[in-house]
Amino acid sequence: MAPRLQRGRLRLVEPSPRPTNEGDGVAATPAPDDRAEAKRPPETSRVPKGSRSALADLPDAQLVGLGAEGDVQALEILYRRHAAFAINLATRIEGSPRDVEDIVHDAFLRAFERLRDLTDRSAFRGWLGSIVVHAVRSRMRRGKLLNLLGLGRASEPVDLDALASPEASPHVRAQLAQIYALLRTLPSDERIAWTLRCIEGHELEAVAGLTRCSLATVKRRITRAQRFLDEHFVDPTGKEEPVSKEVDQ
Repeated sequence: MAPRLQRGRLRLVEPSPRPTNEGDGVAATPAPDDRAEAKRPPETSRVPKGSRSALADLPDAQLVGLGAEGDVQALEILYRRHAAFAINLATRIEGSPRDVEDIVHDAFLRAFERLRDLTDRSAFRGWLGSIVVHAVRSRMRRGKLLNLLGLGRASEPVDLDALASPEASPHVRAQLAQIYALLRTLPSDERIAWTLRCIEGHELEAVAGLTRCSLATVKRRITRAQRFLDEHFVDPTGKEEPVSKEVDQ
């Protein structure tokens, strides 16, 4: 019987603070309707283009509006504000920082190219997170295919220094190493959903938004991953402790 991971217990790298006025949901459509357009504040008329100090104090919603109009400084501030969040998210899902920088850069480029598609501009952070998750998933699936064809590269060892906080005990680090080793044998969708819920500590609704699937699908994926861990996890110390939170029904 695998230990169950208490929510937050293995949150070994604290996530970047989330401003209370920034949404975690994902709200993107190929073509915003007229009502969404009408709700957009006239950002460009309020802030002189190129005024960096003024831009730095703006909320995401206004920066997204300016960035969509081609304001490079607004895009730079969005990048600086959310890069750490994106890097931490990709690293925890991957279990290693290798390739994470490329994943995050590509995710920002895609986001910046599609800013006009974001109907809820205050939800930029969650929307960016869904792009990062999708990019990591694509890389995982491509890597598995290359491995099947004998063209893949050796798996990167779990990087505990990138995942664990300095105060993490040797016991927690050993647990974390085994959990990530087991997660790497799971289908990418189950691995990602479980990591977002049980290591990152996201609410189920947020996991559904980040993975772009229904709440019921998220619950099924997490349950399957948890069942696998229950069957295969062996605590390095021989103790049986909680390792994961139950999936809310």
